[in-house]
Amino acid sequence: MPQENKALAQWIGKINCMDCLKLMKVLPAESISVIVTSPPYNLRNSTGRPGMQANGSGKWANAALRNGYTDHSDDMPYPEYVEWQRNCLTAMMRILRPDGAIFYNHKWRVQNGLLQDRAEIVDGFPVRQIIIWRRKGGINFNPGYFLPTYEVIYLIAKPDFKLAPKANCQGDVWDIPQARDNKHPAPFPIELAQRCIAATNEGVIFDPFMGSGTTALAAEILNREWIGAEHSSQYCTMAQERIKNYQNKFTAKRQ
Repeated sequence: MPQENKALAQWIGKINCMDCLKLMKVLPAESISVIVTSPPYNLRNSTGRPGMQANGSGKWANAALRNGYTDHSDDMPYPEYVEWQRNCLTAMMRILRPDGAIFYNHKWRVQNGLLQDRAEIVDGFPVRQIIIWRRKGGINFNPGYFLPTYEVIYLIAKPDFKLAPKANCQGDVWDIPQARDNKHPAPFPIELAQRCIAATNEGVIFDPFMGSGTTALAAEILNREWIGAEHSSQYCTMAQERIKNYQNKFTAKRQ
């Protein structure tokens, strides 16, 4: 383990099953190289909710997020949600190295007939670029706007951040299919996490909303050290099983 990572040794390679704010409070300042994360989108707090109604009457009756996440209902009052996410980003900035960056995946949507572009959340943070994740697919029950086929990744970078050599040749629109065969209600594609990590220089990867462990798997594939936080014990178990299965397969291939 590199000398600069020894202060993180007790957390590295683990899904720390706890609230991410509590974990980030004890992680050393300026110790993390890259943060790749996709927080809950608060989708069930919606002005229309035609497809997300938890009582089963919604048009999208089988939507995985109709009942929220395990241990998180995903329907916070919007001002509380904004405050929570800003607190999370502030904590991420504290633990980020001077040459570090956050890849913060979020989803825009329409509320009360107007675009909600999450500006309230990222305002004041050093957003260097917006990457478009063109994922295609999806369902639209609202006749007032076109079917959304992309999400955004805010690249929030500290002043000394630079991409890995030649990574700047990539475009800022990424065509990556949505994740499949994942029991998590809002899975994050491994390819997307891999692309974020591969575009950065060496150092520890952190995901404060680890979910089913996709960022950790991407880091394992790229031989990068990682730390995860996840509030739900069910998702912690899911993530640990996925990582263990990958490690077992990798070990078997080498033998």
